[in-house]
Amino acid sequence: MGAPMDPPPAPAAITVDRLTVQRGGRDILREVSLTVTDGTITAVVGPSGVGKSTLMGALNGLLRPSGGTVSVAGIGCLDDAGALREARRRTATIFQDHALIDRLPAIDNVLLGLADTRHPLSLLPWSQSLRRRAAQALDEVGLLNRATTRTGHLSGGERQRVGIARALVRCPCLLLGDEPFASVDSALARRLGEDIRRLVARGGLTVVLVLHQLQMARTLADRIIGLSDGRVAFDGPAGSFDAAAEAGIFAPHLRGGASP
Repeated sequence: MGAPMDPPPAPAAITVDRLTVQRGGRDILREVSLTVTDGTITAVVGPSGVGKSTLMGALNGLLRPSGGTVSVAGIGCLDDAGALREARRRTATIFQDHALIDRLPAIDNVLLGLADTRHPLSLLPWSQSLRRRAAQALDEVGLLNRATTRTGHLSGGERQRVGIARALVRCPCLLLGDEPFASVDSALARRLGEDIRRLVARGGLTVVLVLHQLQMARTLADRIIGLSDGRVAFDGPAGSFDAAAEAGIFAPHLRGGASP
């Protein structure tokens, strides 16, 4: 008998090909190429200013590349308007600055995650089924008891959890997060990470997170992408992101070799 064949590689959810993004006349990302595997968690790490948030903006279509392409499986290249609309319908993003409306209760901020499912000028109240869905999303992040509290009265950690719930209420195929655990303590960060891992294991969800907590990136992610000076400096399994790989990404920045 011949040697057993290796299993086929998992399909790519996102393919980035030679992506270049300029901001203020300067290249923030320089010919970045990578794939995001379907049904996995990918962590993007690196020093401040190397293009992590810019990469997330390109993945969710908020930033247009000056070169290269971003393609989503089953949809196509995001430079096509129709593909971009469909990709946004299937994607949810957790923003670093929360992007919440302080005067609204937490549950109404969560419901705004579904705003693109109804007419923007609609004055009709949210249906009971959607309110139950929003309540369930708040329950998943441990905030159901704060559902009717104005978001402006919540702590920074609670606001971050509302932002996560607003993303989960969309039941997305792709979940993007820009420092989604930046405002919560380590215990809650672990819990939220476990919740995301559970959702991925359930099937149908692919996750890409920008993380500054390197140990969490190692334990939560299947794969780590390290950026340095706008380029991919590491791309491999989380278990391979050892001290040498970490130094290769962060040491040039400490020496002043990375972009500001």
